[in-house]
Amino acid sequence: MIQKSVCVFCGSRPGDDPAYLADAQTVGRGLADNNWRLVYGAGDVGLMGAVARAAQDAGATTFGVIPEHLVKWEVGKTDLTQYIVTETMHERKKVMFMNCNAVVVLPGGAGSLDELFEVLTWRQLGLHQKPVVLVNTKGYWDPLIQLLDHVVAKDFAEETLLGYVTVVADSTEALNVLREALG
Repeated sequence: MIQKSVCVFCGSRPGDDPAYLADAQTVGRGLADNNWRLVYGAGDVGLMGAVARAAQDAGATTFGVIPEHLVKWEVGKTDLTQYIVTETMHERKKVMFMNCNAVVVLPGGAGSLDELFEVLTWRQLGLHQKPVVLVNTKGYWDPLIQLLDHVVAKDFAEETLLGYVTVVADSTEALNVLREALG
């Protein structure tokens, strides 16, 4: 049986609320508990590092992908099960996405938004059917959810766009959605 993999997009910073870190750690442990491989950006800082350390500590297989120019900035975590250095950010996203069965998006910044919108666009174009789970820790993503509603309301996207992302309140709910989607 081939191991299922979950790609986690999240911040390279911890954010200003301990709940973000707690959700990142819960996701990391939950991946291990379900025998899912973590696929992520290979950084050892912020929420990225927290997810990876929690997953490793709980025994998960880890697959990290980082572009050459971010190895020092994001402190490339070389003790992963598999560690890949790419030339570009685009290549990083492609490798991460191609090596997962589902995507989880925790709080993050511009990079996390870029990653989310790339997989959301690919889904809209019919290039994949993978689940995308947005973890709305303490309402962090509320403005984004409102923006997506606005895009649909202003007729710049079909209402189906909203169904391509499953919004959950926390990491526990995200893990439940993943269990249902991945079996």
